[in-house]
Amino acid sequence: MNGTTGDKGTTESAAGTDGGGVVVVGAGPTGLLLAGDLAAAGVPVTLVEKRAPGISNLSRAMVVHARTLEQLDARGLADALEAKGEPLGRLRLFDRFSLDLARLPSRFPHVLVLPQYEVERVLERRAAEAGVRFAYETEVVGLTQDADGVSIEVRGAEGGPGTLRAAYAVGADGLRSAVREAVGLPFPGRSVIRSLVLADVRLAEPPPTLLTVNAVGDAFAFIAPFADGYHRVIGWNRARDVADSEPLGLDEVKEIVRAALGRDFGMHDPRWMSRFHSDERQAPAYRVGRVFLAGDAAHIHSPAGGQGMNTGLQDAANLSWKLAAAVNGRAPQGVLGGSLDRLLDTYHAERHPVGKTVLRTSGALVRLAMAKHAWTRGARAVLAAVATHVRPVRTKVLGTVTGIGFAYPAPRGAHRLVGRRAPDVALKEGRLYEVLRAGEFVLIAPQGEECGREAGRAVVAHWASARRMWLLVRPDGYVAWAGERRPTTIQFPYN
Repeated sequence: MNGTTGDKGTTESAAGTDGGGVVVVGAGPTGLLLAGDLAAAGVPVTLVEKRAPGISNLSRAMVVHARTLEQLDARGLADALEAKGEPLGRLRLFDRFSLDLARLPSRFPHVLVLPQYEVERVLERRAAEAGVRFAYETEVVGLTQDADGVSIEVRGAEGGPGTLRAAYAVGADGLRSAVREAVGLPFPGRSVIRSLVLADVRLAEPPPTLLTVNAVGDAFAFIAPFADGYHRVIGWNRARDVADSEPLGLDEVKEIVRAALGRDFGMHDPRWMSRFHSDERQAPAYRVGRVFLAGDAAHIHSPAGGQGMNTGLQDAANLSWKLAAAVNGRAPQGVLGGSLDRLLDTYHAERHPVGKTVLRTSGALVRLAMAKHAWTRGARAVLAAVATHVRPVRTKVLGTVTGIGFAYPAPRGAHRLVGRRAPDVALKEGRLYEVLRAGEFVLIAPQGEECGREAGRAVVAHWASARRMWLLVRPDGYVAWAGERRPTTIQFPYN
């Protein structure tokens, strides 16, 4: 039973994992980033995907937020994607509610309008170059685990069975995750919007803005460009609640867009149209023994705010360095008494609350956008004004939508910076996120200070300024430890 690698064009045995590595299921953005990180850290990785090789242009994500761009920058990928996409300095959500992204304290003070398939293409190339073994046209049909590892039963394109053995497995296989079902985790929640329409069309007239979105009465519409002259259209008509399988014609798409945006921009020549529904769901646990969930397999929510793909990529960035430490037996000094198992537990502790917050905020945005009654539309206008003009509220909303504002729990008595996102500070050795490309912890020391054994495996860098603080930054760009005095030994998080 074989699978084919994406870029290399060679055939690898899907049963090639020898039990010491990781099997990642799902070759979407989350799985590709995670697998690439692990392979770059020297971990044997097999990436299982039931689709045939090739990047699909039917994916729904169209924007990359600032925090995701920072994570991609730490892997040397952001600049290439910036060159492919279109930066947008203001993100409009509905009516008068828009976010001024120029206020973001980031190298990327914008949202990048870029189709998901472009992100996947870059991540797939990186994963292949790092040595990930791809097993396409391979479906997970069962999973068991024991004290030493995980056995994943798979079926290939020709129907033949096989078994992959690995130290750990990650389900990044979406809404209908076979991995989540195999470990018996429920996926509680409900459908928020039914019968959304999606179409890729050409337009005779250009829309007024790069991202065009509005809701009027019973209609909602969103338009974003591809680089090839087509535009992605997402729409909803409250009065037309039909099954996803109901046929969809261009006239219906035009009608929805005219109701929400005032005109249909002369849309024509559709290359693809479909209906879908939007769910709000979250798994109660992101870890079951040696099995982890990430991305849409762990949480799924409305498309409002464009946070789906972005949240999944940030899941992967959080999990990858912890799994690499576990597989390589490299528990950083001081981490939970050196316990790799407790280090792995922090993935759920840190990312589950983030997923819950994203689910709630994206749900609130879509409910506000689709407000039906006069009083709810009035409340929407008030909330939009508050979020636009009241600085603390504006900062909170900006941080949540873009991912910049999320922080992880810190131990009692820790420095106030611990658990927070590290900004891309200037160092003598370059920008912080350039130094993070080594995939290790980074210890930032004052100028003139040298570090030896006490730095452990951390990369040592120095402030470009005269600042006297010592700062330890995790591989995922969050502060692990901070202090005004030289550490006698590296104090990693969770002491």
